Amino acid sequence: MSDRRLARWASTSARVIAGSAVAAAVVVGTVAGIAAPWPTRVAEPVRVQVTPAPADTVLACDGPVLALGRSAESAGALSVAAAPDIVAGPDTAGAETSALSGATTDGSGDATVFRAVPRDRTATAYAAAGSATAASPDLIGFSASACRPPLAESWLVAGASTTGANDLVVLGNPGDVAATVQLSVYGAQGVTSPPSGAGIVVPAGGQRVIPLAGLALGEESPVVRVVATGAPVRASLQASLTRVLLPGGSDQAAPLAQASTSLVLPGVAVVTTSGGDAGTLLRLLSPGADSSATVTVTAAGSSIPAEEPRTLTLPAGTPTSLDLSNLAPGTYTVAIDATQPIVGGAWSTTGFGEGADFAWYAPAPSFSTPGLVAVAPGAGAAVVIASGAAEGPAQVTLTPQAGGDPVTVTVPAGGSVAASVDAGVYELVPDRPVHAAVSYAAPGALAGYPLWPADAAAGALTVLP
Repeated sequence: MSDRRLARWASTSARVIAGSAVAAAVVVGTVAGIAAPWPTRVAEPVRVQVTPAPADTVLACDGPVLALGRSAESAGALSVAAAPDIVAGPDTAGAETSALSGATTDGSGDATVFRAVPRDRTATAYAAAGSATAASPDLIGFSASACRPPLAESWLVAGASTTGANDLVVLGNPGDVAATVQLSVYGAQGVTSPPSGAGIVVPAGGQRVIPLAGLALGEESPVVRVVATGAPVRASLQASLTRVLLPGGSDQAAPLAQASTSLVLPGVAVVTTSGGDAGTLLRLLSPGADSSATVTVTAAGSSIPAEEPRTLTLPAGTPTSLDLSNLAPGTYTVAIDATQPIVGGAWSTTGFGEGADFAWYAPAPSFSTPGLVAVAPGAGAAVVIASGAAEGPAQVTLTPQAGGDPVTVTVPAGGSVAASVDAGVYELVPDRPVHAAVSYAAPGALAGYPLWPADAAAGALTVLP
């Protein structure tokens, strides 16, 4: 081999050896770098705590008792059978009033809306309720209901569309934009979405009244679901009954806000146990799935069940009724515990002859913080307060806002207490969660409505920009 070729070979070998060494060093360095701990940096997200401004306190009332088809010339026209007597307060809230129009052509069927603006970034407490007595040849009865905030979803567990019933679904929109409402009816054949209940437009500041028979004819135990888009609505069901040409009472039934596995109905009045007809009934519905429900009935002033608890099987989508007519006359609290979310309501009557009246009772939500409640005028008025067994005994104070001595009652665990009260606005202060309702029982007059706590003040929100 020549000297030149030998030198070239030596040079190439040196470059290969050097390159291999460098590559090995890179591999070793990379492996070492992966194994070695890397520096870390944790960036805390920006968090901003903000408290939303409280909204106006808006309460929409049911309005007058309406009569359908009194004129032979216009069988579908509505007229006023009895104007409401409303109590509201406190006066210091400075609430403004407006009307929900459209129920009648002459404006006599307008319902009242109260609106109280916040003060010092705090929602203004306000309460209102009304009652009316109809005394006409074709419609009689005492009705009472609370004025409530509108809801995006409501359940009406009341009424019928059989012969003699003349029931109305009343929708009111106290908002500033129109609402579109869908009505679904649960009956003996399950749930239906009738064409007359689809796409109902309730204008801002307006009312729409839909006959229940136009939604589902011939239903003995219907349940109506109300779903509103665009704006929440105030929904209620006005029920009236005629038995063989004799008026058998009327009522304005309150809605439920949502289905629940636990329902409490305080203040259910049992007046009559005579005759072959059921004088007191409980209506339950499991809208989503088959359910089992246990019903416990306790008399006011006691924590011992008035009868052995009864368990019912509730098929999905079909209302089920339970006869409670075996109870002795008195005031009761009905508690239902179910395996699936359910809705329910109770019906009771003073009798089946001339001059009879009836009432629908809706479940009362939990009342855990002080709030204002309104008691509408009416004979035999009482606030019935129930405490669950899990919550334990409760002490509740009712303080009249117009002046007067407060009333304090002790509610036994798993029991209820009825406190007689006059019409007016009260502050209800419980020391633990309770359920409460206003109940009326007098000769030929029966009514009741649940008490809802005010919306909780808006809490702080965490905003992540």
